[in-house]
Amino acid sequence: MPSTRRSPAALALLVDAVLVTVFAAIGRATHDGDVLGPFGSGLATTAWPFLVALLVGWLVSRAWRGPVALVRTGLPVWAVTVILGMVLRAVSGQGVAVAFVIVAAVTLALFLLGWRGIARLIGRGRRTATRPL
Repeated sequence: MPSTRRSPAALALLVDAVLVTVFAAIGRATHDGDVLGPFGSGLATTAWPFLVALLVGWLVSRAWRGPVALVRTGLPVWAVTVILGMVLRAVSGQGVAVAFVIVAAVTLALFLLGWRGIARLIGRGRRTATRPL
């Protein structure tokens, strides 16, 4: 019987993609007067450079091998997402002001590294709790 359980890598990629989209939505809500709010028509325009960069970061780091690894996976995925995301924004005519680069780097670090750190702590706590005395 086939397993319906999602792979840890697929789940981690989904979490990363959702968090990058949330980052873009927060930016839209903060800076855009779109009547539809952060999930209006401009969300795809804002999010695509970072989502493409996220996928490249996953490929470069081979993130599927250790999707929750903070240093081996999280750091390269974050760095590629920020750097390539900014390059893609620039070549597509979107803004890359220094203040935005800083805010994006910090926010994406909190998101992409933060959830991995929390997952590692939870995993470590579970292993400790199930260890026999």
